[in-house]
Amino acid sequence: MASSSKQRVTLFIDPALVKHAKAQAVMEDLTYAELVEKALLKYLPDETVIKRAVIRD
Repeated sequence: MASSSKQRVTLFIDPALVKHAKAQAVMEDLTYAELVEKALLKYLPDETVIKRAVIRD
């Protein structure tokens, strides 16, 4: 298998949602993975900043 900049993930998703997403991927001439990646990119902000909580004694 060739190396890739992609990471394999396992998700537990409602089967009806998976069926819907796979059908939409076919309609858009995308792979299921491409559709999920496209949806995540659209949903997530461009940048995520995680701030560390300040603990005071």
